[in-house]
Amino acid sequence: MNDSTRPHDAPASHTTETNAQPERRSIGDTIDSFLKSPFAGIAPWALMAILSTPGRFEIAVISALGFALLVMLIGTFRGIKIHGLEIFGATIFASLALVGALAGSGVTTFLETWAGELTNFSLAMFAWVTLLIRKPFTISYAKDSTPREHWESPLFKRINSVITAAWASAFTFAAAVGFVGDAILHDPGNFWTGWILQLAAIFCAISFTEFYADYATAKFDLANGEQAEVPSLVKILEWLPEFVVVTGIAGLITGALDFLVGVGLIVAGSVAASAMAKLAK
Repeated sequence: MNDSTRPHDAPASHTTETNAQPERRSIGDTIDSFLKSPFAGIAPWALMAILSTPGRFEIAVISALGFALLVMLIGTFRGIKIHGLEIFGATIFASLALVGALAGSGVTTFLETWAGELTNFSLAMFAWVTLLIRKPFTISYAKDSTPREHWESPLFKRINSVITAAWASAFTFAAAVGFVGDAILHDPGNFWTGWILQLAAIFCAISFTEFYADYATAKFDLANGEQAEVPSLVKILEWLPEFVVVTGIAGLITGALDFLVGVGLIVAGSVAASAMAKLAK
């Protein structure tokens, strides 16, 4: 299988003769690449999770709704179809905004407390349902950059089913640890359950998404007698050492971690980064 048939490859850039034109097209390619990836549908949810703190629920949900609508508007303008995840997100945000505007303070307080879990749970259910009905949500994004003749191939379908399952698992994990922080620890802003563990799940899903298409395609090529270089599984965790370092720094800056714990994370992450670089060679 050559590069043009890889299920998640983006369209190749076109060369031009002027200096200004490549820059414009480069920006356009970046925008299109974002709009054709699941991140376009997930980004508004991440924005809401970041902004949704006590007393800021309306700001968070309206910002998320505005971002979702902006993604769909720009996509339509650039000739990229609107995906199911984007419609689902806009619908949920609009509903939450309406409830927040019409409901009493008790409901608003509930939404402020449980907004993170509601968003993660909604995303998880959306992803799992698309798998159950055999229409994994990532497949609509993959079709934007994959030739039509490959849409029905078993490899294309399997890659998207696995990647969708990875995202569904990440959302489920994020909802679970957020629930622990809210319901058990009674601390919605807990450093670990409210931020670090949830971010780690998302980064892991992002890394797996970037890794798995190439991995599955290479394995398919080898099974069919073609030459291929199978990427190392270590690549899935390449983000982790830097994340550990940043966690240590953030913990020290915010006072969420003891000094020795924060320094220990920074040192451990730095050592792990060096070791992983050697393993990846």
